Amino acid sequence: MGIAQPKNEPSVLALLALGFRPFYLFAAVFAIVAIPAWLVSYAGIDLAGNYLQGTAWHSHEMIFGFAAAVIAGFLLTAVRNWTGQSTPTGALLGGLVTLWLLARALMLTGPANVAALIDVLFLPVLGVAVAIPIWASRNSRNYKVLVVLGVLTLANAGYHLASSGSLPLGYARVSMTAALDVISILIAIIGGRVVPAFIGNAVEGASPRHVRSVEIVSVGVLVVILVAGILEPWVSVAQNAWSFVFVVAAVGQGVRLLLWQPFKARGNALLWMLPVAYAWLPISLALRALELQSMVPSGAAIHAFTIGAIASLMMAMMMRSALGHSGRALVAGGAEVGAFVLLQLSAVVRVLAASIAPGVYREAMIVSGILWTLAFVVFLWRYLPILTRPRIDGRPG
Repeated sequence: MGIAQPKNEPSVLALLALGFRPFYLFAAVFAIVAIPAWLVSYAGIDLAGNYLQGTAWHSHEMIFGFAAAVIAGFLLTAVRNWTGQSTPTGALLGGLVTLWLLARALMLTGPANVAALIDVLFLPVLGVAVAIPIWASRNSRNYKVLVVLGVLTLANAGYHLASSGSLPLGYARVSMTAALDVISILIAIIGGRVVPAFIGNAVEGASPRHVRSVEIVSVGVLVVILVAGILEPWVSVAQNAWSFVFVVAAVGQGVRLLLWQPFKARGNALLWMLPVAYAWLPISLALRALELQSMVPSGAAIHAFTIGAIASLMMAMMMRSALGHSGRALVAGGAEVGAFVLLQLSAVVRVLAASIAPGVYREAMIVSGILWTLAFVVFLWRYLPILTRPRIDGRPG
């Protein structure tokens, strides 16, 4: 008598079997809802309650809502592989997801103090969830991930304190910039691990390199940018010095990427998405230098980073880890390529609009938002069945 195979049907048990499942799902749903909501708000119809509104809500929620969910899904899955220890599943995972969902709802409805408290709690609770297996395995290599989560928590708290008037309003900008800068460090750490490793493992004849001096400069200067940005209210840095630092960071990250031999990945769609997304990091750093010299309009750099680097790299990793951890082949089909290309177009339109055609900036922003939304609609259409059904090979996870 044969062993009964698990039914391949959607279920809550399957959704809560591993961290990537609910967080990738809800991150995609949130991406589809949040950008159209922002566009409606931009048109003058405010959907938010009595707390954060308009640009303040948009900037906060794309980082501490969307990006935080993807980071959570990735870490809860990756830490299990890195350490060989369990991460929350089932009811514990459901509780963490509920905390994130409750924060998103309260950020719309208020009250402000409750919304801020619940929202700030999410990242440290996530930190505890991944710190336990990291500490239990003495996996010291990944202690830096806990530092990143800690800095993100402080940035989020600072943003809320400034928004509520407990700190000067200018600290909201400092906090948000710090959050973006610490995410750039996280991208550099994780990207420096996975992109060259995947290229080296998947492409015959490829030999990605890590040059110690390049690693130290390219990642170290990101830390300098983070620290200098946090200290900016007290320590003034000359504009030309800032520009120089951003140029060094851009060149360092560009050289680092080239050492990984990204062009050898061009025959594998699921693989070339990673270096393409990572390339937006040096592009955004270069644009920050140009913005300081008034050579490109304000906003180009931040959207090159948020749409181009953060969202693109997250989408590429979501696809790859969802396929691999559901027992499927690591092969991109038309849906994967289509979703990723739509997201690249969204980034390009958003970054170039003000520079090339400032007269149609509003229209270009709407087009970029539509392209973003379509990208995640395609992603959700493809991955909803994968994320909500058991692994096809019957293994747990």
